[in-house]
Amino acid sequence: MADTLARSPLAPDRFPDLPAISGVQFSTAAAAVKYEGRTDVMLAVLAPGTSVAGVFTRSQTRSASVLDCQAKIGEPGEAGAAILVNSGNANAFTGKLGQSSVDEIVSAVTGVTGVPGNRVFTSSTGVIGEPLPHDRIVGVLDQLNQDLSGDAIADAAEAIRTTDTFAKGAGREISINGDSVKIAGIAKGSGMIAPDMATMLVYIFTDAKIDRADLQAMVSDLNRSSFNCITVDSDTSTSDSLLVCATGQSGVDCSHQEPAFRTALKEVMTELAHLVVRDGEGATKFVTIDVTGAETDAEARTHGLAIANSPLVKTAIAGEDPNWGRVVMAVGKSGAAADRDRLSIWFGDVLVAAQGWVSPDYREEDGAAVMKQQDIRIGVDLGLGGGSATVWTCDLTHGYIAINADYRS
Repeated sequence: MADTLARSPLAPDRFPDLPAISGVQFSTAAAAVKYEGRTDVMLAVLAPGTSVAGVFTRSQTRSASVLDCQAKIGEPGEAGAAILVNSGNANAFTGKLGQSSVDEIVSAVTGVTGVPGNRVFTSSTGVIGEPLPHDRIVGVLDQLNQDLSGDAIADAAEAIRTTDTFAKGAGREISINGDSVKIAGIAKGSGMIAPDMATMLVYIFTDAKIDRADLQAMVSDLNRSSFNCITVDSDTSTSDSLLVCATGQSGVDCSHQEPAFRTALKEVMTELAHLVVRDGEGATKFVTIDVTGAETDAEARTHGLAIANSPLVKTAIAGEDPNWGRVVMAVGKSGAAADRDRLSIWFGDVLVAAQGWVSPDYREEDGAAVMKQQDIRIGVDLGLGGGSATVWTCDLTHGYIAINADYRS
């Protein structure tokens, strides 16, 4: 599927040059999990002493891989770690077979890498409800182990794609007290994106030295304002996983919320989140929704997601129609506090409605001009308090229907 889709018009020109992270190596292989002739398995092996943190979907039908990772993520240990990801099959809603597949893969990864089973994390993405042909994955593990390389992260990003039209990566290199610290991350995601934790599959690596508990606290916190603030289609995946791994190889201690590291990690997480939206299935517009004046930040986020998930708002954006009435509708139905007569709305810098009524200076052609842009901002002020939030989404086009109508073909 991924190979047949036209590249998103919102895609960056190319995959970025990411810094090599000391203490992590990657390899990829074509195991024919679903598609012939394309790489569909990724292995990452991390050095002893690596801290691993993660957040996962809270779907009640989450996959066997997610459940296995959740059980392991808090376990202490100075051993190395390994991450094995396959695309083409989600290994979700597969009953006892799902856990059996995970166990077989974990055991095989341990056999070829020497990484203990409680430090092997697996992810699967693709079609739900079909048994995972794990023997095909096990069959390429020797090759994967032999091909490990410190500069193959771009190949890893390619291998984890499903309906993604481009591989996604982001990185930073910062200086902390004169010493270099590097961060590099990859993600996959295009549809079934409405996070309830992180979203999609995301793997971020750093050579910073950071205690696991501190890393977990930081990742959980930053997730709330990055991956948990995007939506493509309001559907939460069974497989969403975010893992952040700190190898410690730089020797720079970034525990206890070191501000420069925290800022850089937030930038990487936010950039990856934006790339997922920019690759939203059928998307032609990237939309930023800024909500201010809510009673709380949480209520601002509720309003923002109500607007972002509204099919009527999203189709109006696709049609370049400045239909501000649909924004009013979405605010009203969100369930969070709102006062019609205090509501103000902007399209870009154009004030469309103020204090519960269309602005006397608003001209339809000005709103329409904003909607013709590729990157669009919708501003909403509730006039109730100091709560604010930013949510990112895309438009809803015929392309989304075409992709998902024959996804399993």
